[in-house]
Amino acid sequence: MTRMAMKDRREALIAAAVRVMVREGVTKTTTRAVVNEADMPLGVFHYCFNSREELLQEVITRMTDASVTAAKEAFGQAGDLASGISKSLQAFWQGVEKAPGEHLVTYELTGYALRQAGFEDLARRQYAHYLRLHEELLREVAERNAIQWTVPLPVLARYLNSVLDGLTLCWLVDRDDDHTREVLRLTGEHLTTLASPA
Repeated sequence: MTRMAMKDRREALIAAAVRVMVREGVTKTTTRAVVNEADMPLGVFHYCFNSREELLQEVITRMTDASVTAAKEAFGQAGDLASGISKSLQAFWQGVEKAPGEHLVTYELTGYALRQAGFEDLARRQYAHYLRLHEELLREVAERNAIQWTVPLPVLARYLNSVLDGLTLCWLVDRDDDHTREVLRLTGEHLTTLASPA
């Protein structure tokens, strides 16, 4: 095996874990399955991660951060609030359509964590991370457009997360593109009505 820095090994193991989860599901993603996928010895896993839970948390964080980064970049390319929100939602949705298996894994991880003794905090941290990133995005939107939200930011972040979370799960089940895009449009329009000049 070629020599790799610990950071690179961690990245390779995270990427391998995602591939195994998408292909076989969360419950079959054992540490042995992950190191086999990454073509590394089992000892490397324990050198890079303290536990399987830590690896799962990293998977959740990476997937979520990628979605929010795409949404922020799209917003930055827009000229006004309405088009910025629309482009941001579209960018998020393109990520869902591009990698549906990864988004399915996020729901599996939540259910697994809530059912598995000792892993409950993983689900709490997962959704706390979602809400924190949505708050950051909404705060940046407000600052960039010199507006203020007419509802408290934690409530608005939870609203946006609930819509996108529910919409994604619904689409994973029925793959109804037209109605999904209509819901995204309505969500964007509604968010715009919740803004007022700062």
